[in-house]
Amino acid sequence: MEVIRLSGYIAEEKLAIAKKHLWPKQLAKAGVSKSQLAVSDAALKAVIDGYAREAGVRQLEKQLGKIVRKAVVQLLKKPEEKIRVTPADLESYLGGPIFRNEQLLSGIGIITGLAWTSMGGATLPIEATRIHTLNRGFKLTGQLGDVMKESAEIAYSYISSHLKEYKGDPEFFDQAFVHLHVPEGATPKDGPSAGITMASALLSLARNQAPKKNVAMTGELTLTGQVLPIGGVREKVIAARRQKISELILPEANRSQFEELPDYLKEGLTVHFARRYTDVAKILF
Repeated sequence: MEVIRLSGYIAEEKLAIAKKHLWPKQLAKAGVSKSQLAVSDAALKAVIDGYAREAGVRQLEKQLGKIVRKAVVQLLKKPEEKIRVTPADLESYLGGPIFRNEQLLSGIGIITGLAWTSMGGATLPIEATRIHTLNRGFKLTGQLGDVMKESAEIAYSYISSHLKEYKGDPEFFDQAFVHLHVPEGATPKDGPSAGITMASALLSLARNQAPKKNVAMTGELTLTGQVLPIGGVREKVIAARRQKISELILPEANRSQFEELPDYLKEGLTVHFARRYTDVAKILF
């Protein structure tokens, strides 16, 4: 048996599906006409962003069903009433949003990565700081899986051995105890695609220089500085657009996957393709 992995819907596609199929289906199921109960496009977008970020539309359909059922209760009490659901009404129908926009962190030792999760794409901030200079050491936190821990070790080894090349203090790590953390520690994280992100956080720390703002990246790093391809390009680009990030760094080997994306996904994005980590450092610093 062959497993086929399908890309998830983007927000624009979910909006079209909701307007043309899911919402009319829920109205028909409840026996309510469009003139009695309507929902604004802005409200549908808010449901998609705040309550239904999964790859498919099953959860979106459930949330729209909840809205219709609660509205029907109101209509039973006041049959002549006409209801229009707006974003301001959603909390009364669905409660507080399940998902909120990720906060973009910035500063020395902080880099924004891109991740691919079961819920689609997400931004992944990575932080690095020097705890003290009493002895050399490296600490990892953030509930990281084995593969991601290995990526962090590779990033640490690569940056430590190439500091002079990247205009960092060659002796920075000799007596520095460094802590690298991936926020949202309650969420398990794994995979090699944060390699260049972790390396960039360590290099920013060693150079004592904040990276270029509004840049996100993804790519596996090797000990020789090569940037290897990753999965989930479509989902990661969607996550970057959702956070209004305008500049991305992707592996050169993923160029064809990016170019196959619809034009409306690529519009307004500046994308750099890296073969080696030197390409990444030139863009960031």
